[in-house]
Amino acid sequence: MPEIKARLSQFDPVWQRICDEAREVVQDEPLLGGVMHNNLLHHPTMERALAYRFALKLSSAEISEQILREIAEEAYAAAPWLGEAARADLVAVHERDPACHRLLQPVMYFKGYQAVQAYRVGHWLWDSGRRDMALFVQMRISEMFGIDIHPAARIGKGIMIDHAHSIVIGETAVVGDNVSMLHSVTLGGTGKEDGDRHPKIGDGVLIGAGAKVLGNITVGANSRIAAGSVVLADVPPCKTVAGIPAKIVGEAGCAQPALSMDHRFKN
Repeated sequence: MPEIKARLSQFDPVWQRICDEAREVVQDEPLLGGVMHNNLLHHPTMERALAYRFALKLSSAEISEQILREIAEEAYAAAPWLGEAARADLVAVHERDPACHRLLQPVMYFKGYQAVQAYRVGHWLWDSGRRDMALFVQMRISEMFGIDIHPAARIGKGIMIDHAHSIVIGETAVVGDNVSMLHSVTLGGTGKEDGDRHPKIGDGVLIGAGAKVLGNITVGANSRIAAGSVVLADVPPCKTVAGIPAKIVGEAGCAQPALSMDHRFKN
């Protein structure tokens, strides 16, 4: 069995590196040996490990770990994009978060990464017509991680949510690829209106801590939203907005703000 797992993982350099890091953890901290084997080293692929983590974290007295694991494994088998997105998100966190020194860390310890992967399974359920199960998954993600992402929201790849406390992303929100956001960000509506009512965030946008982006508005690609801002109107591409309500205060400062993670405003 170990030989089979090794042959499977060698075709996936990301998963191979995670397994190598897990073995280093076992060597350095033997008390975590069981944790590393159960969550990572026991599984032949990253998808199987993520399905296990999904079930372990979201199971409760209401729904068993076995049922949730079967749901997640079905999702990863039916939708290869889930695994692709998981790897892109993982690399994004590793490259943009200075507190992340190993690929293993987001998978095991960072609730932002784990919550986004769980949301992706819920989104697959929603798109598959299993709306009630998707909403149940949303509820458990909120209860477990303190992050509320509606399963109908559309979120691209290469997403990094740092700290990830009190994130809210509404039903009709759209988030592009390579977006970075910090804790307490809300992508919400402005009232009781129905229909398309949530923000559309372009590729490469950086959203600072505590920012609120409200309504069916567009934030252009490679823009920056300053911490604590309340954005109520469209934001052009490659601009920095700040304030309550947010106004344009300058250029974005670089070609890809979400990758640089530079929140400073340069006059």
